[in-house]
Amino acid sequence: MDAAEAVESIQREMTIFARRARASAGRLHPELSLVSYTLLGHLEERDGCRATDLAAHYALDKSTVSRQVSALERARLVERRLDPEDHRVQVLHLTEAGRTILAQVTESRRAAFQERLARWPEEDLARFAEYLVRYNAWPAPHEDADADQNEG
Repeated sequence: MDAAEAVESIQREMTIFARRARASAGRLHPELSLVSYTLLGHLEERDGCRATDLAAHYALDKSTVSRQVSALERARLVERRLDPEDHRVQVLHLTEAGRTILAQVTESRRAAFQERLARWPEEDLARFAEYLVRYNAWPAPHEDADADQNEG
């Protein structure tokens, strides 16, 4: 397999992976899409942030994030709080229900990965993990533009 064929295969397999991830998110929790799960994880990791920060980080349209956040608020998984340093700003935080559901879905996803990868040799797992980290470390297009603006 030459480089062009390898890149084509990687693209095809990553598309399959993304489709499978989207489909499994709904099975793990009916109210939690893959995007919602990702946003909840980001809020937990950052201990809250503004909706505009979510949109910027994931290169999503503000209206998309707004719809997702509204759904999460209706499900009582996130809540808005005033920023203690700037009362004009609202910061999104996980509720206890949000933390509980995120933990349940995370554990279900972890178990699914462990089951799927159980027969892989340890060195293959380590290599695969390194490749994914390296692939995901590549800057997204909006990050390239930000870097170019900061350098000039």
